[in-house]
Amino acid sequence: MPVDERFLDASFSLEGLSGTLAARLAALARVVTVPQGKVLFSAGDPGDGLYTVLDGSLKVILLSADGDEQLLAVLGSGAVFGELALFDGRPRSATVVALKDSTLAFMERVAFDRLASETPEIYRHMLRIVGSRLRHANDVLAARSFLPLPGRVAQALLQLADSFGRPVDPDRTLIHYKVSQAEIASMAGGARENVSRILNDFRRTGVISRISGYYCIEKRATLASAASL
Repeated sequence: MPVDERFLDASFSLEGLSGTLAARLAALARVVTVPQGKVLFSAGDPGDGLYTVLDGSLKVILLSADGDEQLLAVLGSGAVFGELALFDGRPRSATVVALKDSTLAFMERVAFDRLASETPEIYRHMLRIVGSRLRHANDVLAARSFLPLPGRVAQALLQLADSFGRPVDPDRTLIHYKVSQAEIASMAGGARENVSRILNDFRRTGVISRISGYYCIEKRATLASAASL
């Protein structure tokens, strides 16, 4: 099934392209549905293409040999993932699981290569996306190496706000995803008990609040300052 206009309107993978080229790229994609709890792909699976989230949410995880889970990211509408497969075709480096019923647009590597051979400017565009992802990965690595745990928790909250944020008013952002303390602890690389204390401190000082089970960022600048190296 081909993708609908949501892909053209919402996908970061098409931002900055001319209307004609964006439409040609979008025409390569097809809709994939993933039920809640289903593994979309696992680390080591063939890297056969790129995905964009149209609806729903998914988590990106690493699994140890003992089955322990490290949460790398939570993906919401508009998120792009698997883009490295368009360039190297190497196996997937992480596992992606649907947190709720999700609708994705899938762009196969072989079809992308055919179009890119005709219009090489697409490669420049996709390299910008890869560059953005690498910068983000460097930021996360630097945070794990140099930031204290409160800063890493602040970074996790800001990342969730970027993926699921809905403005409540000009100065407040609701994270419209019911993330657990355990998930935040996994993203921040800390023990859940320690992360719980930090979240309580943020709430007590008015940096964040809770609205109907959702976290709400009240003082983004404070979190940004805490997450800065």
